[in-house]
Amino acid sequence: MDIKRYMIELGQRARQASRIMAAASTDQKNQALLSIAGALDNAKSQLLETNQRDLQQGKSSGLEPALLDRLALTPQRIDTMTEGLKQVAALPDPIGSITDLNYRPSGIQVGRMRVPLGVIGIIYESRPNVTIEAASLCLKSGNAAILRGGSEAIHSNQAIARCIAEGLCQADLPETAVQVVDTTDRALVGELITMPEYVDVVVPRGGKGLIERISRESRVVVIKHLDGICHVYIDASANREQAHQIALNAKTQRYGTCNTMETLLVDKAIAPHVLPPLVDAYKAEGVELRGCEATCELLADQTVLAATETDWMTEYLAPILSIRLVDGIDQAIEHINRYGSQHTDTIVTQDYDKSRRFLREVDSSSVMVNASTRFADGFEYGLGAEIGISTDKIHARGPVGLEGLTSQKYIVLGDGNIRV
Repeated sequence: MDIKRYMIELGQRARQASRIMAAASTDQKNQALLSIAGALDNAKSQLLETNQRDLQQGKSSGLEPALLDRLALTPQRIDTMTEGLKQVAALPDPIGSITDLNYRPSGIQVGRMRVPLGVIGIIYESRPNVTIEAASLCLKSGNAAILRGGSEAIHSNQAIARCIAEGLCQADLPETAVQVVDTTDRALVGELITMPEYVDVVVPRGGKGLIERISRESRVVVIKHLDGICHVYIDASANREQAHQIALNAKTQRYGTCNTMETLLVDKAIAPHVLPPLVDAYKAEGVELRGCEATCELLADQTVLAATETDWMTEYLAPILSIRLVDGIDQAIEHINRYGSQHTDTIVTQDYDKSRRFLREVDSSSVMVNASTRFADGFEYGLGAEIGISTDKIHARGPVGLEGLTSQKYIVLGDGNIRV
């Protein structure tokens, strides 16, 4: 296969489809989403059977159990996919909304209209459900999409792609509005990220190596985050019960997610009261602890390894936690802004002024007060779903939902006005 020619053809079709999608009505887009949900439900047995082929190949190639779990489709997971489509259909359509419309002294009205980005390329690994999540958000926001899933899920993704095409046809929208790449050739990624004439934005979802490569080589704008080095800071004024529950949940609710806490910061004044019971709870969950010198001294009767400089900069994605005692909020904020990844950080405090300082001065895409970092998620934020999380500062930041897949243009309304 001539990969370059193949990708150019995909890009040309996507660009043509994007113009149709930009003009599609809300009812038409919602009909497509609901029709895709119906097609998925009708094809449930075929999807499960096809997914078994990917699972068998994954086992034969030595895929790790965690990746096999992410790859697997179950009746419940398919039901979740269909429910997600219905939820996105129920969300307000951002396209065409006009804001900030004001009269100018010249008599013209100036405002801004929300519009699609155009063609979005999404590169992801393992999970077939991402195919539906990505397609639904791109469709509702009036974009066309080129989806490149992992080679380990090729059969599952193609089966899902057929359901998407069926739903688009039923809504009288072009099948090419969502194109799922049907080859596993790795050279395809290099072509996709170097076609700015056809692709407006690239969203990588996967391991750090994949995202680093795309960020380095892409000639197309990238929406991404590299690491999720998230912090919980327990202030001296914290409610101890709240602090215990938040710090435990932020680490142990799930280990392999980007919004899981990796470093716990505790004010020295409260550490003797909150740390010992927390350590017992972490130990009960099988969490390995690595602490600063002051932490190790305080917990001398516990098994706490000495933390290194590398620990403060590591996204473990595992039952490992680094702990540092700090001299108040200034040192906590300094630590987060130095070692964090600008993803998600929270303060546990009863001090209003400190909470406001934390919100203003911590430079992350999500900053929280008295809540677990695990809430940094598009669904939990009321976005319906998310295409990913961005730690960039331009365009989208934080969980990227429908609005993050749009832009704004200025509109001017006049009545024969001329400039003098």
